[in-house]
Amino acid sequence: MLRRLPGVRAQKFVEKVKEYLVADLKSMKMGTTEDFSNFINAVIDEKAFDKISAYIAAAKKSDKVKVISGGNYDKSKGYFIEPTVLEVSDPMYITMCEEIFGPVLTIYVYEDKKYEKTLELLDATSPYALTGAIFANDRAALALANEKLRHAAGNYYVNDKPTGAVVGQQPFGGGRASGTNDKAGSMLNMYRWLSPRTIKENFVPPVDYRYPFLGEE
Repeated sequence: MLRRLPGVRAQKFVEKVKEYLVADLKSMKMGTTEDFSNFINAVIDEKAFDKISAYIAAAKKSDKVKVISGGNYDKSKGYFIEPTVLEVSDPMYITMCEEIFGPVLTIYVYEDKKYEKTLELLDATSPYALTGAIFANDRAALALANEKLRHAAGNYYVNDKPTGAVVGQQPFGGGRASGTNDKAGSMLNMYRWLSPRTIKENFVPPVDYRYPFLGEE
């Protein structure tokens, strides 16, 4: 989701973001994993390639989608999909709601005055709750997002990229349809494998069934 500011300033803001985005995408080198200078590699197999490329093909035909960058794919030698950015007019468009696991980013520009409603929309859109991120300079906006999205992502980032969590360094796990939020990589994960037991021993045994507040007046 991208915030749209009011007035002419809004369009200039959106265009500037697009400019930076497209420039970054052009700098990303794509190729095989043998070359460590490649930032984009092939997707894992043909099944994944066919599924991801189908999303892109459908987006190209939709009147609700604008392809901002990328959109090409080829499996003649490896399963390569060009990083693709889509801008949608419908926040419930399929690529806004489903996990794709491929280099496809979908952007929906929301109205500034609908920030809280947009957060509620985000929370209700998907059955998954793995990773999410919010970018803002306004602390009140961040606080509101933290509250509204508390169940929307097991891994939640504030002003940071939502990728690259490393097991053993950062607890990782999702809720809802993304799992039981076990947080691999931390002591929290240990609780998944335990069966807690509580034991109480009283060294001053009770001599009456009554609680103190039930005593005689």
